Formats: sequence, structure tokens, C-alpha cells
Amino acid sequence: MTMTVFHVTNSMWVAALLFCCIATSVNGFLTDNPDEVTSLPGLPRPPSFKHYSGYLNATNGRFLHYWFVESQGNPAKDPLLVWMNGGPGCSSLDGLLSEHGPFLVESNGKVLNYNPTSWNKVGSVLYLEAPAGVGFSYSLDKNYTFTDDDVSLDNYVALQHFFKKFPQFTANDLYITGESYGGIYVPTLAARLLTGTFPNNLKGFAVGNGITTYELNDISAVFFSFYHGLIGVDLWENLVKYCCNGSASKSTCEFHDPKAPDCLKYVTEAASIITSIGLNMYNIYEKCKPSKSWYRMLGADYGSMFRPLDINRDASMLENHISQGGYNEEPPCINSENVESWINRPEVRQAIHVPTFVQNWTVCSGEVGALYQRTYESMEKHYKLLLPKVRGLIYNGDVDMACNFLGCQWFAESLKREVLSTYKPWDHKGQVAGFYKEWENLMFVTIKGAGHMSPRDKPGQALEVIARFINNQPMS
Repeated sequence: MTMTVFHVTNSMWVAALLFCCIATSVNGFLTDNPDEVTSLPGLPRPPSFKHYSGYLNATNGRFLHYWFVESQGNPAKDPLLVWMNGGPGCSSLDGLLSEHGPFLVESNGKVLNYNPTSWNKVGSVLYLEAPAGVGFSYSLDKNYTFTDDDVSLDNYVALQHFFKKFPQFTANDLYITGESYGGIYVPTLAARLLTGTFPNNLKGFAVGNGITTYELNDISAVFFSFYHGLIGVDLWENLVKYCCNGSASKSTCEFHDPKAPDCLKYVTEAASIITSIGLNMYNIYEKCKPSKSWYRMLGADYGSMFRPLDINRDASMLENHISQGGYNEEPPCINSENVESWINRPEVRQAIHVPTFVQNWTVCSGEVGALYQRTYESMEKHYKLLLPKVRGLIYNGDVDMACNFLGCQWFAESLKREVLSTYKPWDHKGQVAGFYKEWENLMFVTIKGAGHMSPRDKPGQALEVIARFINNQPMS
């Protein structure tokens, strides 16, 4: 794997009306940083930790917005986690403000409340909005066509700039984390860090409900749907007959890219049930009255399921309902309109140092998602490069259909690492919280009752999983 790093000049940074960090240091910590957030509208009281928001240089006149929250424990020694949401085209600030950040936006879109299960209780967290065009990140030439390698390179260069702004964190243990299409972002960035030229202290990576391979995700989605009662016996028997040669298994069923006409017919029927009848694909047991922000997220994730098939992946039926006022504004489904309302207030943008020329924040960029060019069908080579040298975690909420647990488990098994512990339950506060299996340098964990955004659905359990991983503690 050859990786070339391009550096952006200081003149481009000045031209973008952004400022390089000028700081003094006391005991290794910055005492004067123009990116520090000194007040935040809607926050009831000042935090006990420092946090920063600003821009990092990427390549070719692109600038990635970041929000960095220091650990509530000991920032000098606690690990540094880099977090990336998916899409492609969705903002990592959704992870900060809706999932596991130290403060979460309330449903009214006006105030923030402190999160008792914030991930910065176990480490400092850098939330990186990538690629350019997502959230508050931007490109001077407004060209938002990217490949997986473009994004990993920009993230790699941006991380170098982060360590120039915050050199005191270069010695901290580093973990690359993310969810959903972060299943691509995380290992591709980790591989660059492992094989690149700038010093870093990479110790591991963690992927939550992520894409690992499109093929196994599609095959397992059909199995998942049948065994959760979404597909009837008649359809299942036809799928097994025409797609699996009479015997259903991950190796015999052609659910990903069916060629035979009868198989294509029945897989298309199953895929339409999964994606198009109005189920909450992020949590099959939750109600769903889609909002506009939910539609943007759904449109991004449709691109990761049944890609070879000609199915209704643009959710036009749902969009039509929304345009006619068929859904309310605070649905019991994935919804980020509260975050959009709060973060686009002028006083909030000013507080987090977003220039006025930068676009309004949306949870997902339709333009970035539509133009995105997916490079990799599987992350197998990246995992096999990483796992001999750093530790990996794959965790899944077990009621998510978008990136279901079974496909991720199959992927982990396929890497053929030495088994250290068999599949067994783990507990949280005296209750079974999920199951796990461990291989050499790799752990797979399920979180019982959680959907696609596990830290949102089961915050305490998700915090425990990530804490045990970075502390290299057993799950039971």
C-alpha cells in the first residue's frame, strides 16, 4: 500500500481567513489557543474540561472542521480518540451532539444538557467532519467529488495539522473510531497512520455498526430479515430454492449480486421489504415517522445496501410524504433537526469559530453523498494489514438492519485470527448486555437492543464497550 501525503501551504490557510494556532505552554498544555470555545449558547454552565473548534488543513485547498473535547479525567495521560460518522457524506458532529459527546442538544433545538455517558469520560475525543462539503467543512474550489482514498488522505493530513496545533497529545495512545460508513473511513485512515511517515501512537481502531464488506452485509441482511419475521416463509423458500441451490448459508446464497432471473426477482422483493416499506432500518423495533433530516441520513445509507440491484433507493415515497406535511417534526425515529436548528444559530457558529461564508450545517450532505465514488468492496486487506500490529474492535447494535450484526460477525470470522474466547454473554449493571467473541487483536461485540447508533440507543452499554476496549480489559 503506497500512500503519498500532500501538504497545504500557510498562504492557503490565510487566504481562507483562518488562523494558525499561536500558543504558549504551561506544563505541556496550551494556555492560549484561538480555537478554544469559551462559551456555548444553550449550555447551562461552563464545562469542567476544555474544548476547541476550528479548522484543519487537508489537501488541495480543502479545510476540515473539527471539534475537540479534552478528557474529563487526565488529558495528559488519557487516550485520544478520533471519531467519524458515516454516510458517506454525514457529519461527525451528529456523534458529538446526538450520541456520545459531553453535551447533547435537547429536542427543542434550543438548549444543551450534559451527557452522563460521554465518551470523554474515558479519553479526549476529536470529532472530525469529513470529507470537505460535510457539515462545516469546505473546499475552496467547491469540488466535492471524493473517493475512499481521497478521504483517508485528507483525514491523514488533517490529523497531522491537529498534532501541530496540539503537540502535547502526540504521546497519548491514539484510537481511530467511527460508525456506519466509518467502517470504511476508520480502517483506511488507520492504515495510513500505520504505514505513513509522521510519528503517531496508534494503538487500535473501533468500528460501530459499520460497513466491512458489501457482499456479506447484503447476504446477512436477508437472513436477518427472515429470522426477525420480516420475510415470510414462502418468500424465504423461494430465495433458498433459486439463490442458494437448496441449502441456505453465507457461502451458497447469491443475495448480493444475483444473476439468475428467478433469484434476482426474489432478492429484489426481499430488498424492497427491507428498504422501502417504511420500516426503521436503523432499529427495526422503533416507530418511524420520517423527518427531513431522517430522509437525508436514509438516502446516504441506502447506497450501502443491495447496490447491484435496481431498487427504490432514493426513498422518493418518503420524501413525497414529507413535502406534503405527512410527518411531524419530532418523530420517534432518527432525527437531527434539533441539532440543525441549534448549530446554525449565528451565535453558535460564532462561538465555534465557523466563518460566515461556510454553508449551513446539515446532518448529511446530499451533494457529497451523490458524488461520492466508493473505492473498496471489502476492508479485508486493511484489517489484515492492521491487526498484526494494533487492536481492533467491531461492535454492533443487534437490531440494526442498515449494517447488521450478522454480516459484521461473519466478516470478523473470515479474517481467521487465532480464537482467544468463544462466543459468550457480557453484562452491564447485572444484566446481559450482549455477546462477544475475541480473536488475537480483534474483538466482536453485540449490544443488545441497540440499533445503528448504539451510543444513542444504549449509551451506558456503549460507553462500557469502548472503555473496556481502550483499557484492554476483558468483556467478562
